[in-house]
Amino acid sequence: MSKPWLAVALGLLFGCTSSPSPTHQTPGGGAAAGGALSSGGSAPGGAASSSAGATASGGTRPSGGATADGGSAPAAGGASNTGGDANVPATDGGATDGGASADTYWKPNAGLTWQWQLSESVGSPLDVDVYDIDWEADQATVDKLHAAGIKVICYVSVGSWEDFRPDADDFPAAVIGNDYEGWPGEKHVDIRSEALRAIMSARFDSCRSKGFDAIEPDNMDVFELGEDSGFPLTEKDGVAYAQWLAAAAHSRGMGIGQKNAASITSDIASVYDWALTESCYSDGNWCGDVKPYANANKPVFMCEYEAASFSAACSAWKPKLYSPILKALDLDAPVTFCP
Repeated sequence: MSKPWLAVALGLLFGCTSSPSPTHQTPGGGAAAGGALSSGGSAPGGAASSSAGATASGGTRPSGGATADGGSAPAAGGASNTGGDANVPATDGGATDGGASADTYWKPNAGLTWQWQLSESVGSPLDVDVYDIDWEADQATVDKLHAAGIKVICYVSVGSWEDFRPDADDFPAAVIGNDYEGWPGEKHVDIRSEALRAIMSARFDSCRSKGFDAIEPDNMDVFELGEDSGFPLTEKDGVAYAQWLAAAAHSRGMGIGQKNAASITSDIASVYDWALTESCYSDGNWCGDVKPYANANKPVFMCEYEAASFSAACSAWKPKLYSPILKALDLDAPVTFCP
């Protein structure tokens, strides 16, 4: 896992300047080498250029990072209750306070355009269908994106404890496991625990109260570490937790996506609404492992970090209704879209 974007976010908030060195574990089993710093923030209609200057080893799977100025009261007119038309602005007709009702959560179609931004504040929204931002982002940001007709995904780390989070003290010691290698202050958690699920329920409530349309559950693949997590986790545990996460999101009127965890796609794709992959092309081309989503007309939000292979990734997977973007490792505003 790598979170160089976290140093950027905390630096903006607290004046910190240190940046860790990235090492990313992906479902393909290897660390991605290379990485490109993309420039600009152009709309999908034209390919933004990628600057060749900065490189980094590893990909990134962010796990948090506050970009918020603090929360606020629930907004009227959160998510649209249109029952799944991703291109209907959230402010159009029938919206409910703080998000859609449980039986009308967002059910997007494949091929949507998207932006993933977990560091820096969101400025003028890009011309895309979807934004994925951190759960600590303030409601004003969610409202601004909704006003632009954009659906908003709430990034939550569901498989790790992070010492900088406002609810860090709510985690019982019994659910906190081994260090997340390479990331001081972050540890794996016991996904079997009811106490952990109570904490995640509270985070999902926060997402709902701000009007988010869906959840991105990062680190849901912690079970793949088995005993190395600090707990005897199995694939069965991973499937059970993933199913609970889906039910928790849907019962709050929000959609949810599968984040990596390609090994359990066949077990959960029927109850998940989309998938998000990192480096699936550059790290062994395991993109096909989540193809059941595209086959069911559900989005695959595909993030790559290597400029050298991005064009090939676009050629291979955009025609299959995947949604590739090229991002820098810090997941700040610049993004490159496929031509």
